[in-house]
Amino acid sequence: MRQLTADLTTALATVYPSSEAAAIAGVVLEHLLQLSPLQLRMQANEAVATSTVAQIPALQARLLRHEPVQYVLGVAWFADMELEVTPATLIPRPETEELVRLIAAEQKGKPGLAVLDVGTGSGCIPLALSKMLIDARIISVDISAEALAVARRNAARYQAPVTFQQVDILREEPHGLGMQSLDIVVSNPPYVLELERPLMRPNVLDYEPATALFVPDTDPLLFYRRIAELGQKLLRPGGTLYFEINEQYATPLSDLLITLGYNQIQVHQDLFGKERMLRADWRTIA
Repeated sequence: MRQLTADLTTALATVYPSSEAAAIAGVVLEHLLQLSPLQLRMQANEAVATSTVAQIPALQARLLRHEPVQYVLGVAWFADMELEVTPATLIPRPETEELVRLIAAEQKGKPGLAVLDVGTGSGCIPLALSKMLIDARIISVDISAEALAVARRNAARYQAPVTFQQVDILREEPHGLGMQSLDIVVSNPPYVLELERPLMRPNVLDYEPATALFVPDTDPLLFYRRIAELGQKLLRPGGTLYFEINEQYATPLSDLLITLGYNQIQVHQDLFGKERMLRADWRTIA
């Protein structure tokens, strides 16, 4: 195991920084051998089956083309769940897990919450919330049929009672929701500006779905505005809107939400000190 890990790390270090190459090699071996990081270290001197060794060259070739390790292996970890991911879905990020944990911290213990998640992707947000919120009724929408298929498989694996709908949120509304019927609206919408494309790494730009990443430079708050306007209709008074955000637009987004009638607006930093999460109440009851 030690030699196999070292060889893969050396190969990947030709295209990745050495620390990242080592981390990717570790993830690959942990997945193939079904071991935890600690087990991999403790068993480093044990032999690896020939059938496992034979899988490495094909995986290594894909990784050397900058394909994300999550797509190469077909899985990503999020909130203690191993989720299927494909190029039809964004790879779940740690900051999105921070958003979920913020929601859980504020809403935990409230039974029967009605939740709308906009932008299903792999299903990471609604599936995590279904674990954390007691008896929550969760509807999750996405424009992509391919992403929804992945999310439904992940939900079936974890027996998560989430309802999925194919909806173009810019042109349609989720089906079957009445006025003031929701307690929570949450979204990690597209928020990367087109002008930021040259700054992005190939493993993101060349492989992850552009429709889930990019927003027009001329209207960076496009999705936030639309979702907040839906919240005006669908949220109960005192209901809460939660967003993952582009750190550049925390202030403009806060100002927009104030003009739309939201209050109790708070911006939260992620573990790297970036303003990455925003929450706002819809007409909080005094």
